[in-house]
Amino acid sequence: MDYKKLGRKIREERLKLNLTQAQLAESIDISDTYMGAIERGERSLTLDTLVRLANRLGVTIDYMLADSVSDNDSNIIEQFRQITDCQPLERKQMAINVLRTIFSYFDNEKE
Repeated sequence: MDYKKLGRKIREERLKLNLTQAQLAESIDISDTYMGAIERGERSLTLDTLVRLANRLGVTIDYMLADSVSDNDSNIIEQFRQITDCQPLERKQMAINVLRTIFSYFDNEKE
């Protein structure tokens, strides 16, 4: 986990809202000293704190952590698996057909 990147993203979103570190810290019930350390990437934070931050900043957790997740084949396949696990077989087949159509389009576009 790259806490420096996460801290920079938090700072960037805080500044978009014209909030000081103290104001943001107070609104999510942490100390302004801790908030500063989070933004500098010097301290880790709990999931609860991350959720409160994301909610206050109006962003999603996946946006906040996007720099920390690698996009390799096994990760992408796991994401597909998570999305499709609770779906009925017919929907899984429909999703495969949609993917085939999309990839076919990309293949034809190259030519």
